[in-house]
Amino acid sequence: MTTLSNHVPDPRLITAYAEHRDSPLHRVNPWTKLGVVAVLVLAVTVVDSLAVLAGLYAATLLVYGVAKLPYRRLVRWYTLPMLFIVSVAGPITFLEPGSPILGALATPVGELSVTWAGAALFAELACRSLTVVTFALAASMTTKYNDIAYLLGRVFPAPIDQVALLTYRFTFVMLETLEDLVKSVLARGANLGEFWANRRLYARILGMTMLTAIERSERLVKSMAARGYEGDITLYGDVRRPPAREVAAVVGLFVLVIAYALVVAYGVVTI
Repeated sequence: MTTLSNHVPDPRLITAYAEHRDSPLHRVNPWTKLGVVAVLVLAVTVVDSLAVLAGLYAATLLVYGVAKLPYRRLVRWYTLPMLFIVSVAGPITFLEPGSPILGALATPVGELSVTWAGAALFAELACRSLTVVTFALAASMTTKYNDIAYLLGRVFPAPIDQVALLTYRFTFVMLETLEDLVKSVLARGANLGEFWANRRLYARILGMTMLTAIERSERLVKSMAARGYEGDITLYGDVRRPPAREVAAVVGLFVLVIAYALVVAYGVVTI
């Protein structure tokens, strides 16, 4: 499969894993996976211990492996979240006071050094971000297309649900259009590595792409209106309620995270 970049998750590949693979995580109810995502978001928000965060991340990686998903692609897909982590936490690691790990580094703005506290802060942010990203990818790669569309239509209020459904559906079309555009440009002798030198050429290409997209969107609106679209996309799929054991597991995780926040993180309740 041709992709624009190996470092960006391809929704077509994600859907292929969901539709044609089988694993224990594939058989978990989609509502349960959504609940676990919410638990993880809450956990990485309230937990302030590096050891606990590292444990959460390790458990998420284990679940990813149990789902029979490729670790090699996951490492490549970490490029975007790692760029965010480095851009946010990178400067902070040099500003955090404490004992330096190595000697100070001389720079035009003065001497900078990475302290143990700064390194721990960087590791905490990395574990927080990668834990949620990893499980979100695992959940999307083990949930079928129709089930994801059904969840989007039920979770988001109108008209946000319609925007989410249309965006999710036409992401596949947009990727194919961009790939065809890149192939046609390369076939005509262009070199994407010389973007800055040929910025006017690529500006014209971008402008034509936007005009084509606007024209196609107008045709799409007219075709949907001709088929009776009045602001509501009918969802033909159906996701059953999760079994009692999965509900109990999600509720138990929520209680565990809240108890940790009250007892350990914030000290509201003392033992």
